[in-house]
Amino acid sequence: MNVTSVGRSARRRVVVLGAVAGAAALSVAGVAAASAGTAAAHHVPERHKPTVVLVHGAFADSSSWNGVVERLEHDGYQVVAPANPLRGLAGDAAYLHSYLKSVKGPIVLAGHSYGGAVMSQAAVGVPNVKALVYIAAFIPEAGESALELSNKFPGSTLGETLNPVPFPLPGGKTGSDLYIRADKFHGQFAADVPETTARLMAATQRPVAASALEEKATDAAWKTIPSWDLVTTQDKNIPPAAQRFMAKRAHAHTVETKASHAVTVSRPGTVTRLIEQAAHATTR
Repeated sequence: MNVTSVGRSARRRVVVLGAVAGAAALSVAGVAAASAGTAAAHHVPERHKPTVVLVHGAFADSSSWNGVVERLEHDGYQVVAPANPLRGLAGDAAYLHSYLKSVKGPIVLAGHSYGGAVMSQAAVGVPNVKALVYIAAFIPEAGESALELSNKFPGSTLGETLNPVPFPLPGGKTGSDLYIRADKFHGQFAADVPETTARLMAATQRPVAASALEEKATDAAWKTIPSWDLVTTQDKNIPPAAQRFMAKRAHAHTVETKASHAVTVSRPGTVTRLIEQAAHATTR
């Protein structure tokens, strides 16, 4: 299979996806200075507060959460943003599930775009996950895929901006990695982000395997865990109508904001406030 045929096939199959997000530094808030005569300048995570775990989506990496991490740590939360493999829903969810099992104490789990689908499956069977926060994200029911949900309503223009790149699979097969073309990234994915920042995001984007967007969910943690949702009304990846549909079905506490799909970068304060609302409501 050559690059041209893979490109045509992927573009026919993929109309949308949603994906950036990205998570931020895997750092913990600094320890306050204890020596005499030295003022404490760092914020120490408060023990009674939950750990916030951030899950990025496609076309980004963990750094897309940087502004959110900075604000949460300032407010006393411990924050971690593990990498999302972006290889397939079942495998990505299993990877995140294993990570969640290593976190002690209550967790508020937030996911952006495709990261929402991953965390919906990963949180099943992890009793210390107390809240799910979806940020411009997929909230699939068992048996649904990200592609199916993005095609459910009109409005996405992602498919025409994608550059599919073939990669080898075990057994001699070929997969297709999806990138957003650099010249389309700003307008498609991050229209409300400064152009210089969007160029860096385009250059460092992580691709998602096309098959990951077609893979159906097998479970839905939002059925038993309280959920919050941020709908981005200027989103060109996941149509706002699709986001509203999923949020309503999940009985999520929903907030809307005028932002692009890259809301974690363009509106980190808005994202942080919603995460903290979920933390206050579920872990007091």
